[in-house]
Amino acid sequence: MTNPPQERRAVASWRWRGDERPPFAQVSKPGQESVWDYPRPPSIVTDAREIVVQWDERTIASTRRSLRVLETASPPGFYLPFADVDHRYLEASAGRSACEWKGIACYWTLRDGADALPAVGWSYPDPLPGMEALADHIAFYPSTLVCFVDGVRVRPQPGRFYGGWITPELVGPFKGNPGSEGW
Repeated sequence: MTNPPQERRAVASWRWRGDERPPFAQVSKPGQESVWDYPRPPSIVTDAREIVVQWDERTIASTRRSLRVLETASPPGFYLPFADVDHRYLEASAGRSACEWKGIACYWTLRDGADALPAVGWSYPDPLPGMEALADHIAFYPSTLVCFVDGVRVRPQPGRFYGGWITPELVGPFKGNPGSEGW
């Protein structure tokens, strides 16, 4: 898979790439991470903290083998191995989207009998070069589910489209807030 022309143009248009902080970035303190230090294109790092995803009383996933995708201006997305997800609840959703860095995303619905939450997760079955580690992983939107990192509930990234997980060590501002469309 290669980047189509419109995605190459989007890549070229980004001003902030993690090599300098904009003047409006919050100052990080010791032990904190600024999302403005994350690179663009994004990087993938392993994370051994305990990740738990819950839907009501159901535990959908639990792992200590997640991948964090770090991208300028956004809280990390946590990608969990499909092997650590309860497949009884997963159902493929309609629709696709394209990321200029990661490739074509497909979406997942959670279903338990008559209960369903549509498009609460996404994956990249055939990621672009450099993002191959994301194959066989799924990310979940913390705006719809209850997600924890080492027992601490995460806050969702602002905006309806984004799926970043805001944990206490992060400082922003974060993409998705009003006025952040050009970041």
